[in-house]
Amino acid sequence: MNKKTGELPEYQASLEFTVRSYELDIQGVVNNAVYQNYLEHARHDFLLSRGIDFTQLHQEGIELIVTKVEIEYKYPLRSHDRFVIKSLIRREGNVRLVFHQGIYRIPDNKLIVKAVITGVSTKNGKPVSPEPLIEKMQGFMSI
Repeated sequence: MNKKTGELPEYQASLEFTVRSYELDIQGVVNNAVYQNYLEHARHDFLLSRGIDFTQLHQEGIELIVTKVEIEYKYPLRSHDRFVIKSLIRREGNVRLVFHQGIYRIPDNKLIVKAVITGVSTKNGKPVSPEPLIEKMQGFMSI
C-alpha cells in the first residue's frame, strides 16, 4: 500500500467467470454467499499459478486459514453476466497474508464487489511464519 495515498498497487492476477443461473437468489441477482465462492476460487487459482498447492501444503502439515473476511457489495451481478476477479496479496505483520480483491463486470469494468481477505498459515494448529509461501511468491507479493 502506498503510505502517502493509501492506494494499493496494481492487481497481480485476474480470472474471468460467467454467472450461472443457479447462483441467483429469488431477486434474480447473485446470492451474496456466492461471491465468497468466486473470491476463494480466484485466490486458490492465484496461489496455484505461483506454485502453491493446498493439497501439498496440507500433506506437509501446513494449513492456510481465513481469519477475516470484509466484503463491500457495490452492485449486483445477474444471470450470464461476465466478470473478472482481480487479486493482490501482501504480507501484514509476522503471520498474516492479506488478499485485496475486486470483482468487475465485463465489458464496462463496473466495480461489483471489493473484498479484503485476511489469513494465516498454521502448523499443528499454531500460527507460523508464511516465509515458505513468500519465497515461492518472490516478485509477486506486495510487501
